[in-house]
Amino acid sequence: MSDSLIRASRAVNALPPPPFLTTLNATIKWVFTMKKARTREAEVLQRAIARARERKVILPTIEQQKNPASIPPLIKRKLASLGLWDVNPLNLFRITWKNEPKRHGGGFGDGTWLEFPSALTGVSARIIGLAGKWFPTGAHKVGAAYGCLVPRLVSGQFDPTQQKAVWPSTGNYCRGGAYDCALLGCPAIAILPEGMSRERFDWLREIGTDEIIATPGTESNVKEIYDKCWELRRTRGDGIVIFNQFEEFGNSIWHYHVTGSCMDEIYEKHIRTPASRLAGFISATGSAGTIAAGDYLRAKHSHVRVVAAEALQCPTLYQFGFGAHRIEGIGDKHIPWVHNVRNTDAVAAIDDEAVMQVMRLFNEPNGKKRLAACGVSEETIEALNMAGISSICNLIAAMKTAAYYDMSSDDVLFFPMTDSMEMYGSRLAEMRAEHGAFSARHADAVKSRYLDGNTIAHFRELGYADRKALHQFKYFTWIEQQGKTSDELRQLWDESFWQDIFSSARVAEWDRQIHAFNEATGVLKELR
Repeated sequence: MSDSLIRASRAVNALPPPPFLTTLNATIKWVFTMKKARTREAEVLQRAIARARERKVILPTIEQQKNPASIPPLIKRKLASLGLWDVNPLNLFRITWKNEPKRHGGGFGDGTWLEFPSALTGVSARIIGLAGKWFPTGAHKVGAAYGCLVPRLVSGQFDPTQQKAVWPSTGNYCRGGAYDCALLGCPAIAILPEGMSRERFDWLREIGTDEIIATPGTESNVKEIYDKCWELRRTRGDGIVIFNQFEEFGNSIWHYHVTGSCMDEIYEKHIRTPASRLAGFISATGSAGTIAAGDYLRAKHSHVRVVAAEALQCPTLYQFGFGAHRIEGIGDKHIPWVHNVRNTDAVAAIDDEAVMQVMRLFNEPNGKKRLAACGVSEETIEALNMAGISSICNLIAAMKTAAYYDMSSDDVLFFPMTDSMEMYGSRLAEMRAEHGAFSARHADAVKSRYLDGNTIAHFRELGYADRKALHQFKYFTWIEQQGKTSDELRQLWDESFWQDIFSSARVAEWDRQIHAFNEATGVLKELR
């Protein structure tokens, strides 16, 4: 069993019995080791409780993030006076897809989504993006970070008073982790490639991130991030805890239960018709946390096809390839440990030039005029800034999916809009500097080539053997480089493994521990 799974298992009091021990000495040694570990965890937990009491921190449960209606009314009233991005511990309760789309004082609803009309997509299927803009930090990764951090916090495996939390990322995840740490009053180390957008670095500095480490390269240079993590392990020892989103199951678990359920609720409440079917879920793989929402949706809707998107310039899943690209926020050149490849039906490789040009079409004045002339409503055009760079990648992949599978107007596809254009103003400026003003003629060309002319090229449907090959491709990163074992890799191919990882009982136990933690701090009681 992997270290990260052992941590997850402990966090839900589900640590399996020890392997068969052949000698009395070995048994005694194991018992003392476990007793020592439990004693240390109990001491760490007490320090974490004291820190939360000092900082007036109340932790939301996963159920409250799924269903904000269950948040105590007093907390909701206090949120009415807070800005969405304020560094206030109560904003932990805004780690949900269901925030009202307001910058200050918003309540909760069903979520914010955008349907991309056929006049824009060129396909009959209904394509819907779920907006991450209205999370604190403006990106849903703050939820993934919470799913990794809090199970360890409430089980005594992370000491916010003596350890730094390390957040290896290609952008938004380290921002989410830094934000969570700022609310908890513990130091954070953000690791991200030096070539990421200026806005990300500026924001990390503004929030007071303890250390910001820029690694060589850009979006696709994930190994350099891992190398920095190993260096920190060697030089910092127990003074750090690394929350590696690419191997932390808390990332996938959070998205399975929170992101997946939100999409399902929107479909059932607002989209479903007697003839409709939820037919697809599309997500750039990135750390492979978000794509776990597809596992949830497939459990509810048998017609769902789960499609992974990536950059054509770095076609890791598409053809075991490599390279560099400009689609920020998705990571690549390896397959994340937490990606359930067995549950992925297809791969769409998306040209990064298409993404960057469509970004201009959606956000430049002449681009908006061109869309309006095609029949796209003003309301939709003004909402397109909710789609950041990786969101546009997901949109184009959804269009390919609908075309490849000959989907009709009865078919509904969902994809996550991880972040918005607020993180990419500098990229628009760079495009203008490099290519000049976005003219009406340029807008016509982009619409014709990248939207009207979108094809099913570079779309790969995966058979059983394809999925197993991609699964085994994890070997070269995780066993040869990152210290996993072959037995652990084989375990990930077992369907029952993922059923256990995503079980409702696991999350219910997390919530029980969160309630116990809040009870021990006494902050909620004082608030009442």
